[in-house]
Amino acid sequence: MDELHEKVKAVEVVLSRLDAEIARFQQASTLHCKHGCGKCCFKSDIEATPLEFLPFAFHLYLTDQAEAWLEKLKDSDQALCVILNPTQAGAGLCSQYPYRGLICRLFGYSARTNKYGKPELITCQIIKTEQAIPVAAVEAKLGNGYEIPIMSQYYMQLASIDFDMAREFYPINKAMRTAIETVLHYYAYR
Repeated sequence: MDELHEKVKAVEVVLSRLDAEIARFQQASTLHCKHGCGKCCFKSDIEATPLEFLPFAFHLYLTDQAEAWLEKLKDSDQALCVILNPTQAGAGLCSQYPYRGLICRLFGYSARTNKYGKPELITCQIIKTEQAIPVAAVEAKLGNGYEIPIMSQYYMQLASIDFDMAREFYPINKAMRTAIETVLHYYAYR
């Protein structure tokens, strides 16, 4: 296994661990996204790091789709995520759900640490409004050992894999493009 493949595997381990932690949190809290919503995906200012899209870029390389996606991303001047598919039927609107970014996994089911070191739930207005009772129950339990993914901890885990690829945040499409360029560049000389 080469160095890049090892990084991809390390990122996949972090994302898999996060998915399991989110599943436990959702089960315990009963919080969930409204079926087919995806409203948070329509924000034009979503940022990500190239490292969180490295598994997606590697998958595209292995399936000979990297060049096509790179062109799609270069030609796209849209601010919305290019893997967003609003016409997709089902629970979510992500056309590449297994390869979605870290922020896409964390939003709604994680906490940030405030300036006093206390966790604060990060979720959308729809969940806060339509699931007010479970949200209040979660907020009451935060800080008392209640298990919830902490956003900064997962970004630090990514930074420990490759600090340079995890330190800069870009608009989500640029983060994907940078990840694909990194993979193509790496294998161009091997």
